[in-house]
Amino acid sequence: MARLVSWEFGCAATVAATTNYSQAQVPVTVDPSVIQALEAIYAGQSADSQESETLDFKSEKPTGRTEMERRLVEATLCFANAVGGSTVIGVRDKPGGPDAFIGTTLDARELKQRIFALTNPHLAVDVEPIEFRGARLVVIRAPESPEIHADAQGRAPRRINAECVNMSPAAQIRHREDRRGIDWSAASSDRRISDLSSRALLLAWDLLSRHPSGERPALGRLGDEDLLRGLGALREDGRLSRAGELLFCPAPDSSTRLLYMYRETPAGEAVDIRRFDDPLLVAYERVMELVQARRRITPVTLPMGQQLSIEDFPNLAVREALTNAVMHRDYQLAGPVTISHSPQVFEISSPGPLVAGVTPRNILTHDSKPRNALLAKAARILTLAEEVGTGVDRIYREMILAGKDPPRIDSSPDRVLVTLTGGAPNTRIAHFVGQLPAEEHTDVDALLIIYTLCHSQSVSALDMEPLLQKQPDSARIALERLADERVGVIEPTRGTARRRFPKYRLREHALRELGTAVRHNRRSVDQTDRRIITHVREYRQVNNRTIRNIFDVDVERARSILADLVKRDILIKTSKASRGPGVTYGPGPSFPTQTRRRRSAAVATDQPAVDNSDARAIESSERS
Repeated sequence: MARLVSWEFGCAATVAATTNYSQAQVPVTVDPSVIQALEAIYAGQSADSQESETLDFKSEKPTGRTEMERRLVEATLCFANAVGGSTVIGVRDKPGGPDAFIGTTLDARELKQRIFALTNPHLAVDVEPIEFRGARLVVIRAPESPEIHADAQGRAPRRINAECVNMSPAAQIRHREDRRGIDWSAASSDRRISDLSSRALLLAWDLLSRHPSGERPALGRLGDEDLLRGLGALREDGRLSRAGELLFCPAPDSSTRLLYMYRETPAGEAVDIRRFDDPLLVAYERVMELVQARRRITPVTLPMGQQLSIEDFPNLAVREALTNAVMHRDYQLAGPVTISHSPQVFEISSPGPLVAGVTPRNILTHDSKPRNALLAKAARILTLAEEVGTGVDRIYREMILAGKDPPRIDSSPDRVLVTLTGGAPNTRIAHFVGQLPAEEHTDVDALLIIYTLCHSQSVSALDMEPLLQKQPDSARIALERLADERVGVIEPTRGTARRRFPKYRLREHALRELGTAVRHNRRSVDQTDRRIITHVREYRQVNNRTIRNIFDVDVERARSILADLVKRDILIKTSKASRGPGVTYGPGPSFPTQTRRRRSAAVATDQPAVDNSDARAIESSERS
């Protein structure tokens, strides 16, 4: 049996500052995320809620050794054929809490040998026994493999999100090509230069001539053949590459390459449907024209006078999402790239899963890995796509700058779905970020941290790890940069400041400037009224500065709160001053009178009892 070592002196260095692992003994090879999940289960979460594309939990069942080996081989193959992961044996799915840890008697060395023997090609995995809070568990760690592994029956499953899905023979071939970097788009097609669309060529020349760099306009001044060769669209044998056919030739048999649908509501009937069988260059530009024709713009003025235009769906985010869909889709699968557009939601669905090794949980940080490398290269030269590794970052950045949620990216064996949320923008975020140092405007880590703190009162590096898709130490550096006085957006909370991974919160000035973008800082009208009414009862007046101090808002928000109360006659202006701190307000015609009630006859006195319901309501709302 493998030697057990204390988790506190092993890999727990990344999280031990915030959690006590004195009851866990874990080999240093175990991923820290496994221990975090085990702690969450021990605290009451169910095991199945902690499963992901890199983590699975199994329990021994009275079905015999053969069936148990089959289940473990399947789980291990799923990880090896995807991005790797860990299977923990000895934890049942439901319910959570200490009773979920039922333990296992499986022998680690024997299990490792059986997995090796029952897989083809043979798969070597790490199998470690661990002791967690009194329960003996076994952890199987399967690395991502360059091969496609199958069981004794030839089944080759792959982990998709938290599910294990068998790959068909054709899917296995495509998955192997992805891993080996075989470029489908670089192969020769049956089309020749005579099949080119003149409209697509004119569009390519126009795109190149408009680019500010000197090299690309020069490429646009070449003849047709030299231009096509520069793009990789024309091969030496005179035939077009598949990338060249897609970009410059209409689809064979008039099949649809891009399908655009517009709806008035996300689930409503499509009121405009367009099917494009044009060359990709032409179809792409026509779809972007349709999106631009329906865009809605909100103007924002920064304190220095700079004007910003906030789009319902940022043009750069839409372009990158559409470019990624046409560049990285699986062209060996039938079906078009589908664009579903409504004022509230913009969705792009493309055939095939994400490229092997890329998942929604690592897409921000994974090295660029195009499925159709030659097509992607041509798209970058034609300025349809960003440089390598910046496209997805740009989608995240542009969405948050527009005051929207980050994009949602879902991958299944058949399709990749990218969802952008529209609607009215929250201009507060754009206004706030516009005042930060210039380098922070384009830093995705900074924007994601600010976005998260608009939804949560505090975050740590461990909280930000899955969203930033970085290790806790890297997430900590991003938080510390925003806490530095030069930026000064966040600060560690007093009770956690000395921890390795402190909790951070927005500073007071950031809370004021972000205003209603900070959702946990919002109060209902009733809550606001009660607090102001209580203050006026005690001090007989209130002014703008007092409102700002009570609610931690800026001048404009405080002015809006007071104007609303005056409009409803709860307050009236009580000073002669027209502006500045001298403007005060007192009780108006509709200011609620303080109700009184007498005590019951059994304890009646000559003194009336004061009704403290307002104070109790305020105290209750503040506690909540």
